[in-house]
Amino acid sequence: MAETARIPEALRTDTQHAAPPPRRRTQRRPIRRATGPNQKHHRTIFISDTHLGTRGCKAEMLAEFLARNSCDTLYLIGDIIDGWQLKRRWYWTPAQTAVVREVLKKVDAGTRVVYVPGNHDEFLRAYCGRSLAGVEVSREALHITADGRKLLVLHGDQFDGVIAYAKWLAHFGDWAYGTALVLSEWLHVVRRRFGLPHWSLSAFLKQKVKNAVEYISRYEEAVARAAHERGVDGVVCGHIHHAEIRRIGGVLYLNDGDWVESCTALVEDGLGTLEIVRWSSASSPRTRAQASTPIEAAFIPA
Repeated sequence: MAETARIPEALRTDTQHAAPPPRRRTQRRPIRRATGPNQKHHRTIFISDTHLGTRGCKAEMLAEFLARNSCDTLYLIGDIIDGWQLKRRWYWTPAQTAVVREVLKKVDAGTRVVYVPGNHDEFLRAYCGRSLAGVEVSREALHITADGRKLLVLHGDQFDGVIAYAKWLAHFGDWAYGTALVLSEWLHVVRRRFGLPHWSLSAFLKQKVKNAVEYISRYEEAVARAAHERGVDGVVCGHIHHAEIRRIGGVLYLNDGDWVESCTALVEDGLGTLEIVRWSSASSPRTRAQASTPIEAAFIPA
């Protein structure tokens, strides 16, 4: 059901000057951990780019993942709600409502939930520094891993030149990308009927286009460079729908992927180990039988 990419020991470093953990809300209720044979608890879960409000959102799989995975802290790192799409045409399904309910259930269970808005849900940036329904809204965050490493948490759209300097082009690209996602969704339905695991046509096309690959590389380097300038050990981001764990210079770059193409999340355990988890729907007999096997922590096909 879930496949993981684990950081090799060679990439792990100790922080010499670990800062104290960020201030949390007081009087937090004890966390009620998930129980049962199909439940798993993590210290931290990072999720981004779910794009609720679009047809491409894999809401059923996301709701299932949230229901089966509990955590002490949940980071929602931008583009959770797709305000761009909802402005053009309203689209919302019961499965997307189920995602919101699962997040609120975690709040009620004592999980700290931090929402870092991205460019598609930038309307929420006006609420940074506030708490909405128990969810902390912040422009960015500093996460301290269990082994003392400092990770900068942000969406990452500020490192996208198209977003920063040609927003109209970004909206046009969003339309083209949405068209590819519609085609990918039809393919997903067909593959699911035959018991095949999820495969994204849009992600496949993106990987095959040379300019897209170069764009991803430039983006990753820009994010890592900014994290180095901030003096942190690593950075967790989203935005480009490309899940990956790798070291760039002296910075640990972590991208948690998305829930329209790859259906991935970044998770941390009680020892500070960071993994990318790819979620497959339990409704498919083939994916149900898949084991959670570690793979190389370099490129994760989206």
